[in-house]
Amino acid sequence: MLKKLFKSLRSPLRRAKHSHSTPEVLSNHQHPIRRGQISRYATGIVERLQKAGYQAYLVGGCVRDLLLDIDPKDFDVATSATPEQVRAEFRNARVIGRRFKLVHVHFGREIIEVATFRANHPQGEEEENSNLSSRNESGRILRDNVYGSLEDDAQRRDFTINALYYDPGSERILDYANGVHDIRNQLIRLIGDPTQRYQEDPVRMLRAVRFAAKLDFEIEKHSAAPIYKLAPMLREIPSARLFDEVLKLFLAGYAEYTYELLVDYGLFGQLFPASAAALKQNPDYTDQLIRNALANTDLRIQQGKTVTPAFLFAALLWPALPARVLQLQERGMPPIPAMQEAAHELIAEQCQRIAVPKRFTLPIREIWDMQERLPRRSGKRADMLLDNSRFRAGYDFLLLRESAGEQTDGLGDWWTDYQDASDSERRGMIRDLSSKDDGPGAPRKRKRSGGKRKRSPSGEGAARPEQE
Repeated sequence: MLKKLFKSLRSPLRRAKHSHSTPEVLSNHQHPIRRGQISRYATGIVERLQKAGYQAYLVGGCVRDLLLDIDPKDFDVATSATPEQVRAEFRNARVIGRRFKLVHVHFGREIIEVATFRANHPQGEEEENSNLSSRNESGRILRDNVYGSLEDDAQRRDFTINALYYDPGSERILDYANGVHDIRNQLIRLIGDPTQRYQEDPVRMLRAVRFAAKLDFEIEKHSAAPIYKLAPMLREIPSARLFDEVLKLFLAGYAEYTYELLVDYGLFGQLFPASAAALKQNPDYTDQLIRNALANTDLRIQQGKTVTPAFLFAALLWPALPARVLQLQERGMPPIPAMQEAAHELIAEQCQRIAVPKRFTLPIREIWDMQERLPRRSGKRADMLLDNSRFRAGYDFLLLRESAGEQTDGLGDWWTDYQDASDSERRGMIRDLSSKDDGPGAPRKRKRSGGKRKRSPSGEGAARPEQE
């Protein structure tokens, strides 16, 4: 596909380690992108800014994705105009951000993001006295509003494949960092010194993994080398920002492969420390449960179905929970209160690293709580559970646990049959439980095995609307 896509290039692209001030210019005969593939709003913004005397281009991911025949999820514009000048041109514009000042131009539900060309940061005393730029002791950028030229902006981009600028008027691409070369060779390569670039913004390590998973590219060896050592720098990132990044990682249709890369590069433990510990203690079960949950999520996204982070976080954190519950039970706490207390502690710890909003932590706890309630089916309990608004999420989660090899004495099959049974059949199922003394005395300890059951979750697990 890529060879066919780029066979029209007239001259070989030179390979360079860093950005250069003279870009490779690809005419409309040398690439497949056409004006009609681009949002008319984005094209209109570029043309209006150009008519006002500013430089303006479509930039970054949208250009990269169009070269790869992928539909861009959004269109970004880079310009020589300052945020205030952009706002003056568009009544429907809004300046946002403190760390990075940007402009959002609103067209109904579509938002076009416009960023001013940026330059490298000043050093020494000049930096200390600057209100536009600042770093912390480890080199992380705290404020980045140093504006510059188009060439400066290309050098400030993170990856070569994102340093591509497209002019919809002339249909030319400006390539400052041999990004087309790396797209052709399926490589994720940082611009500049990888260690320094990761220190400037540790989230770039997550972005490298995300792009590698999304595009099925390899992270270039020099760009990959520092990641494992620098992974702990993610602890410096605000927890709210990490929540947004985790959603991008796991809710874009390639979560299972993303998880593999996060584990390989030592990043998963920085995001989910308790789950990473469980992965070491019980690797087969933990890995299988997480993979199954992520595969279900990917499937729903491919099918165009809704997704919610609540079930996903419930699955990612669950392997760390049972041992805590068991410890509390051994101290004399009943199963359901023990589950609730352990869940509260685990979620509180996780929120110190990733700020999961309350609108998701509440259903997470309810899904987990259901796992202690579902074995308790005597009398009217089964019907009461069936009417619970979280039953379906809890049931799907039960099937997820079973799919990872957790033994529940056929509980998933029982609930599957109970949902499809008539009233008289349900009463018989409850009487059978009573005769077997299989009601309130449900086992407190869950037995696990490495084997896989033939049954699997309904595929709705990670993303049912009922779980939102």
